[in-house]
Amino acid sequence: MSKQSNIYLKFGGAIVVILISLGFLAYTGVQESKSYYVTIKELHGMGDDAYSKRLRVAGNVQPGSIKRSGSQVQFILIENDQSLPVVYTGTEAPPDTFKDESQALAEGKLGRDGVFQAKQLQAKCASKYAPKQGATAAPAKTT
Repeated sequence: MSKQSNIYLKFGGAIVVILISLGFLAYTGVQESKSYYVTIKELHGMGDDAYSKRLRVAGNVQPGSIKRSGSQVQFILIENDQSLPVVYTGTEAPPDTFKDESQALAEGKLGRDGVFQAKQLQAKCASKYAPKQGATAAPAKTT
């Protein structure tokens, strides 16, 4: 083999190794950032799969269940007749709209103890954006 073809083989081999490494890193990054949206009922029916996947679970915050302890917040999500205890230990404080009866979306993993360990938390208060009871629309201005 000539010296030039030997150099081409070395560069080709290095490029193949780099491409395989980049592909592997991209694949594992996507797998780690992927989360599945499930209802509380679906979560309870997942069996052992629930412990190994990153999940997003939505529900309403049970009134009186919010307990704050430093940066940790414990609460219970409810959906129809299902409930799920949640412990949020994220880096950011819970949103201002996070309160009793608000709709919340927790992202994290289910622990073997049945408590959902949330790293991210989103909340919205539907009543904040709904018109007040008995309110009527303002009459249109005519000029």
